[in-house]
Amino acid sequence: MKTPTSNQCIFLSAFLISLLLVPQSVFSQTKKKVLFLGNSYTAYNNLPQLVADVALSAGDTVVFSSNTPGGYTLQGHSADATSFSLISAGDWDHVVLQEQSQRPSFPLSQVQSSVFPYARALDSIAHALNPCVQTVFYMTWGRKNGDASNCAVWPPVCTYAGMDSLLRLRYMQMAQDNDAMVSPVGAIWRHIRNTYPGIELYQTDESHPSLAGSYAAACAFYTVFFRKSPGLIATDAGLDPLVASQIRQAATAVAFDSLSNWFMDAYDATSAFTFFNNGLSTTFQNNSNFADYHNWDFGDGYISTQVNPTHVYATPGTYQVVLQTSNCFSSDTATAWVSVFNTGLPEWSSSVSIFPNPVTDELNIVGVNGEEVTIQFLDGRVAMVSPIVDEKVNVQELPTGAYVLRVSSGETIRSYRFFKLK
Repeated sequence: MKTPTSNQCIFLSAFLISLLLVPQSVFSQTKKKVLFLGNSYTAYNNLPQLVADVALSAGDTVVFSSNTPGGYTLQGHSADATSFSLISAGDWDHVVLQEQSQRPSFPLSQVQSSVFPYARALDSIAHALNPCVQTVFYMTWGRKNGDASNCAVWPPVCTYAGMDSLLRLRYMQMAQDNDAMVSPVGAIWRHIRNTYPGIELYQTDESHPSLAGSYAAACAFYTVFFRKSPGLIATDAGLDPLVASQIRQAATAVAFDSLSNWFMDAYDATSAFTFFNNGLSTTFQNNSNFADYHNWDFGDGYISTQVNPTHVYATPGTYQVVLQTSNCFSSDTATAWVSVFNTGLPEWSSSVSIFPNPVTDELNIVGVNGEEVTIQFLDGRVAMVSPIVDEKVNVQELPTGAYVLRVSSGETIRSYRFFKLK
């Protein structure tokens, strides 16, 4: 058996550390723990169990709990001991919030006072007790022929289309306000009504879901939880196979084919960085989003978990730098080639100030007597020659990259390295 070299040990250590830095949920996408907080729209046809059944048929697992008293509101859940106990019980991947069926379609002033604050409160409680949870707002649907009980006082809800449009608008607003996702059940229902009008989505009360309506909701939630196509679902849940197939097609078209419409990927970690070379030393600017963990591999056997590290290479050369970022439910990688070498350039005296660095448009040069500067690429080619105007040089037209700035003052030539950003 061969003994590993020191470099192999370094790389192995880096790999193991990178695995430890990424939350395990990133690698465990086939099982989800879900809490449903709603009312009879969630309770009908035992929607949580139906979601678990369709997931299982596709090879995935949903472990769930729920609290769904009839007519309940988000305001009611925010003060409910059972709901609070369930939220605190468990390391949830998702908490599903469903408002009473009419409230989000009411006039905006009412929604702002009776809906939005409690959506925020429940989302905040869920995150306080489950740091890695993702809130999902359950977008419900307009009543089959509009809300007759409120039509006289609020005409926009007199029709299905009017009520449904308001519900969609308000659920989207709740998701945006809370960095949450939407399960677009109402949007799938509208697609089914338009494309497959023979499918009956409603109970005889023209409000609650039929089995077909709940199956459409289950297909939507499967896509939200796993980001997988409803086409993978292998159970018809007791429906006519053609009807079930048409519902899955509708859910695929509305939800899976447009994940970003419902913020399903809006909060994923995205890796990005720029860098500035100063001889063998390179400073990295981390431009990643929604990242809680940062793991740098500098390409020479060394790693860092700092957000914006500076790394000094031992020898000149070109190195592949990899930044892996992650949060509780996603990860991403960015890669760039970094060339470093010792230019041997003299630096400015301490009385000279050059800022900002990196720069985007104007470089301030304070304490220099020269009247113009020469800006070179690191290989010595001249990029531009520019006058110093009011102690400033406009570098806006330079491409992104590292440069050397030279100023002649009498017989003295001073040089400084800077990095240009877009």
